[in-house]
Amino acid sequence: MIATSKGIAAVPMGSLVVLLATATAVGLPAEGVAIIAGIDRVLDMARTACNTPGHCLASIVVSKWEKEFHPNEAFAARPETQSVRQS
Repeated sequence: MIATSKGIAAVPMGSLVVLLATATAVGLPAEGVAIIAGIDRVLDMARTACNTPGHCLASIVVSKWEKEFHPNEAFAARPETQSVRQS
């Protein structure tokens, strides 16, 4: 289950495909997956809500670790933000 589920948080409804593949691999009936399909959509949104900030935080941590995090330079490079910075 762990090997087949790697990276499913980024794929909408990807967990159902992984769950179906895992269930059939271990001999469970595929019809059981249909029972949880309704609730999985809500859980999928919750997984995405947790996954997205985690990816953002990981990008910031790695860029700081590599000493490449320069938030002021990125903000100054966008001309539409100049009026925001000055006020």
